[in-house]
Amino acid sequence: MNHLTFQDGRRSLCVGVVVFAAVLLGFGSLAASDPVRKSGYTLGTETCGSGDLAFPKVQIDMKGGFCAGLVASEEDRLKFPRSIIQIPGHDLFVVADMGGWGHTDGRLLLLDPHASGQRFKELLTGVEYPFGLAIGPDKKLYASTAETIFRFDPLADNSRSTVETIIRHMPGRRITLPDGTKLDESAHPLKQFVFDRNGRLFVNVGAHSDDCITPAPITKPCAAAEGPSAMAAIWLFTPPSGGVFPALKPGDTDPPHIVYARGLRNSMALALHPNFPDAGYAFLQSENGRDLPDIFKPNEEINAIEQGRHYGWPYCFDVSTPSPEFKRVLQSGTYKSLCTANALYKQPFSLMPPHGAPLAMLYYHGTKFPELEGKLLVSLHGYRPTGSRVLVYDVDDHGFPKPSPAPVRYHVSCAADPTRSFQTDSGEVAAAPFEELIAGWHRVNGARPQGAPVGMTVAEDGAIWLVEDKNQTIIRIDRAAGDPPAPLPCDTRSQALIDQLAAFVAKDAQNKIRLTTVRKGLVEKHCVGCHADFGLKAGQTDADKDATVLRFMLSQDGWIYPGDPDSGKLRTRLRGIGAEKLMPPGGEGLPKTEPGYAALLNIADLLVAKMVPGTPMRVKLGLPQRKFLGKANKECGETPAAKVVVVTQRNAVDKPGFSRFFRPADPYLNGECSDDDGYYIRQEFLVPVQ
Repeated sequence: MNHLTFQDGRRSLCVGVVVFAAVLLGFGSLAASDPVRKSGYTLGTETCGSGDLAFPKVQIDMKGGFCAGLVASEEDRLKFPRSIIQIPGHDLFVVADMGGWGHTDGRLLLLDPHASGQRFKELLTGVEYPFGLAIGPDKKLYASTAETIFRFDPLADNSRSTVETIIRHMPGRRITLPDGTKLDESAHPLKQFVFDRNGRLFVNVGAHSDDCITPAPITKPCAAAEGPSAMAAIWLFTPPSGGVFPALKPGDTDPPHIVYARGLRNSMALALHPNFPDAGYAFLQSENGRDLPDIFKPNEEINAIEQGRHYGWPYCFDVSTPSPEFKRVLQSGTYKSLCTANALYKQPFSLMPPHGAPLAMLYYHGTKFPELEGKLLVSLHGYRPTGSRVLVYDVDDHGFPKPSPAPVRYHVSCAADPTRSFQTDSGEVAAAPFEELIAGWHRVNGARPQGAPVGMTVAEDGAIWLVEDKNQTIIRIDRAAGDPPAPLPCDTRSQALIDQLAAFVAKDAQNKIRLTTVRKGLVEKHCVGCHADFGLKAGQTDADKDATVLRFMLSQDGWIYPGDPDSGKLRTRLRGIGAEKLMPPGGEGLPKTEPGYAALLNIADLLVAKMVPGTPMRVKLGLPQRKFLGKANKECGETPAAKVVVVTQRNAVDKPGFSRFFRPADPYLNGECSDDDGYYIRQEFLVPVQ
């Protein structure tokens, strides 16, 4: 797509509002005493903020003196929000909602946080992968698609009539590699960008793949990362005199660019010190490193960007570890000894938690939190135990984080060993220590989902705003009085439940075969590397491998709900359903290129559907939620209408009028019951699965 295309989304929005209103009218309302749940968060009566900027407080573990309020959620029809920025001089914000991966239904939305009713207005629709948002040197709002950067007026009566594109033809979703290979979906098409104070524009052009590994032996450099239009790079566009890029007219060519820095896999987090480009001031990038099976390798990076330098991808990772696949490339030519003894290479300024996936970075400047003034904030979006948090780095007078000698330790969520030191293959290394503004954001049944922070911005009043894509929320961070609440415990699926579920599979001859098929055809062939090593070790028997893979999948947050494959992430990610990105990368072509792949996905569904002995039944339509009880008659939570449960006793022997069902580690538990093996629900609430 070489230009912006917009579609009229107003009719669909209106229809959605009407349908939602009808649902409310048809189902009635919940009692005032019932907890409110939005986007997986259970909300009480406490608020964060003040006045008409007081929002329901969400239960995430914050640094003392801070709280988080839920401004918007999936109920506000957010789909996949990725970034947010305030309109200067107005209490209004623009939100980039990508809509999902593989779609061109992205939107730019206007948010009025003071509104008591509908807070969002659609400004632009049908936008391909909107992500970057920035205020330009002309004080106008700039945004990006996969291929373009444009400006527009979000306050105009018709915003689309004000769109002015300044760059049209950057590598986007669909690209042709130097060898002629055509990719329908480049691995990193999103465009993050920043302006310096002279109006120069720095743009992330992400790598086309995870690691540029081709069939061995690899004897030549990664072609897509070479030349004057290299990917895995930061491009620099310099405006004409006056410091503002002109709007492109039909037939105009893009402004010239140079490759400012190379070897950067995906620069989604960029930050310029306010004094940059004065000599010595920081231009920082947080690197999303390549995928390796080891959950603690490689580390993510903070890089100090300098013009003309190479930052390692795909040849080096961590501080100076050569990628073994490129051994021959590193023996001669431009990249000889790149990682260890080549002046072209600039090592990371500091390592960051491995697989943390930093997606936003900014310097805090505001009056609300004097203790944060000038410090560097970084959001970690990664789903592994090292992600889902917001970091705070102390920096020097030029904006660089302050490294400390080894060992420097970092937090790992819900792990037996809750901290680890930064390490490379050579041992412990120095790194910049950090505080955690948001530390505990692992999923807690009945309280919150796993955190998924992406974009951040600092409002004119000093409050910090952030968006979560997977949970479809916008959160505002404000000042809180008193001591912070105690951190919430880790209560994902227990080891006893994992043992029980594994035993169910082991006793079912058909499911044992399905598990082996999924392990060999899917996990080992396509998934190891992207999702750690699944616990697989050399020397294991096939039976051990099957059990290891099953236990790994059962321990992951939300991957599997036994008996209900439609609800788990295992199915939605493998099939590209919803907003999250299809897995494995490039999987959209596998049903056509790999015989039996479509059948393999069905086998995975059957493995989940048949995991627990019993009869799948669906929660009857009617009230939005149906209460269910534990063994001691405590109310344990509410299951939404249309959810599937596996009924083990249609007529519960110890509770007349109720059915007993199995749905462990469910997000609908409210915390009053343990993560037990069964619950009770009124018989009339259940209907057969069609």
